[in-house]
Amino acid sequence: MVALARKTLIYEWRRFLPAMLAVGFAGLLQLLQIALVLGIFGSTSLYITGSSADVWVGYPGTQSVGLGRTIDADVESRILMDPAVQQVEPYLWIDGDWRGPQETGGVSVFVSGIDPAADGLMFSKALSPILRARLAEPDAIVVDRSALDQLGVDIGQTATINGHQVHVVGISTGLRALGGVNVLCSLDTARRLDNDATDIGPTYLVARLRDPTQADAAALRISGDKAFGPYAAWSARDFAARSVRYWLFDTGAGAGVLFLAGIVFLVGTVITSQTLIAAVNGSIREYATLNALGVGVAALRRVVLEQAFWVGALGLLGAGVLGVALMLLARSQDVPVVLNVPAALACIILVMGLAAVSGLAAMRSLRRADPATLLR
Repeated sequence: MVALARKTLIYEWRRFLPAMLAVGFAGLLQLLQIALVLGIFGSTSLYITGSSADVWVGYPGTQSVGLGRTIDADVESRILMDPAVQQVEPYLWIDGDWRGPQETGGVSVFVSGIDPAADGLMFSKALSPILRARLAEPDAIVVDRSALDQLGVDIGQTATINGHQVHVVGISTGLRALGGVNVLCSLDTARRLDNDATDIGPTYLVARLRDPTQADAAALRISGDKAFGPYAAWSARDFAARSVRYWLFDTGAGAGVLFLAGIVFLVGTVITSQTLIAAVNGSIREYATLNALGVGVAALRRVVLEQAFWVGALGLLGAGVLGVALMLLARSQDVPVVLNVPAALACIILVMGLAAVSGLAAMRSLRRADPATLLR
């Protein structure tokens, strides 16, 4: 009967083509939605994943990198006392108001003050050595390529941030921010751009360990000492996940994503089930003949489920090929899309679940596969 399911699908492919297209379209929407969500909200942890630090130290209760508060600079001494720590450096986060050479209006920028040294930890995976060296110049900044039109500036031009003049010495990629524009500069430049007199310490202190696998244990040890004022430590992995969870769930964005995913699943199930029901109804006399020859209804149901499986698999294959092509196009246009193995597996499960539900709905049509219908 399994062979019958495949042969029927091949011989009457025109009947099943709409179902394949429906499944494929639903799968494509789910795939692109997951990739966009991971890309957009993953950018909130870019500061962590794009750096080489194993442990982050900041204000207690910080939910995301952009929500940090300054801590006492003397905390650096406590971090260096830990035997697992190899290197420590400060990181400054400053909210800035951008005024470019062109009429772009006020643009909210996130200024990241980092150590421009060649062995610096912050953005070590996102900045080339040449760009890091250029940041050592006074009032030098680096911006992302995708933000050039928004900022109205190009390399070599000047602008003002919080009323202080800066000049663009480099353009990078992969620094797109959520809700603003990332601007990178040296620690000295960032301190000059900070107009808040209460900011007397770094926003974060980041540390590299001799053994990165000990990040959780080191963070726990560092967090245990409160002699230097309020601060907390997290491993880079935990802090990155913490930032993404905040934007996904605490801001309400995650609820919107789940609602849209549910709508896509529901619409895809309705369309696919209707096309499968139509395909089964179109072959109802053949099913009735098989029933008259002694093939039980249970076996016929397995045939329909097998057909639904192949419809889902072929639709998923088409969605995967087209989805990869669209994501490559999106990346070429600096659109943040990310797809990892767990997300891809989740998409596969959703699409095959859609096909299974549609197959179960189509099985109801077999009630008409009565041999008596052949006499009508």
